[in-house]
Amino acid sequence: MYKFNWLVVGFVLCSPLLCQTMERGYLLGPGDQFVINTLHVKELAGKTFRVESEGFVNFPMAGRLKVAGLSVDRLSNELAARLKQFYLDPEISVTMTEFRSQQVSVVGSVNASGLQVLQGPKTLVEVLSQAGGLRADAGPLVRVTREIKWGRLPAPGAHDDPTGQYSIAELDAQAVLSAANPAQNFLVKPNDVISVPKADIVYVLGEVKKPGGFVLSAREELSVLEALAMAEGFQARASAKGCKILRASGASGSPRREEAVDVRKILDGKATDVKLRPDDILVVPNSASKSATIRGLETAIQVGTGLVIFHR
Repeated sequence: MYKFNWLVVGFVLCSPLLCQTMERGYLLGPGDQFVINTLHVKELAGKTFRVESEGFVNFPMAGRLKVAGLSVDRLSNELAARLKQFYLDPEISVTMTEFRSQQVSVVGSVNASGLQVLQGPKTLVEVLSQAGGLRADAGPLVRVTREIKWGRLPAPGAHDDPTGQYSIAELDAQAVLSAANPAQNFLVKPNDVISVPKADIVYVLGEVKKPGGFVLSAREELSVLEALAMAEGFQARASAKGCKILRASGASGSPRREEAVDVRKILDGKATDVKLRPDDILVVPNSASKSATIRGLETAIQVGTGLVIFHR
């Protein structure tokens, strides 16, 4: 499993001082809402404003001002400058109440997929942390898609899509999360789509010492013997002769088909080792009841109850 302390990251990111600092750097956009804080300008004190779809806000005394693209601090300074013709020292500050304009989508094998708000500059790791981190079934890659208007992704191997409207990068998930390559932990931009595809997994269940799901790395293939080795071999009562592969038929909702595999013959060199496909289930039955529980094991895979998924 990916070893990454999301709790520690979450605590650091959400410290009051850091959150306040990130809010000051937040760039306003359509739909955002904020409140004006001031002791001297009664027409603005405590008033809440929402940014129009065109990026403007009408302020009493200060007039119509385009705020889209301004930081919270820059807006405070702009308002203070406009009000100096009426007040010696306006002392304006702005506090965000709703963040709506700068959002990114985080989808796939994360614990809380959906829209995430960029409350100030955020790195890829920080956004993944906001999404609850990666699930156990996450694949080895993180895919980021960015609109070209925000610039191309500053990541090794980034490329444009055929339409020329998006920049796309596929990053090694472990390298990103472990900070092994800082260039891959770049700042996220509004409207980025961060996708964590589900891993290709093979399952080994039944009379083995380490039953569970084993994640395949990119371009990796596993044979029956290799999968059994990762499951740390047979239990004492296993039937090497009666093993079965439950393989998806391809049609959605159709039952898996069973393929017998005699591991004893493979070990004796009398049969060829069998390549497993993603989502295959290798079932090692008990020698006393070779056909029992196979359908129950398939159901357990579908439900996911108590199943451990291993990353290597």
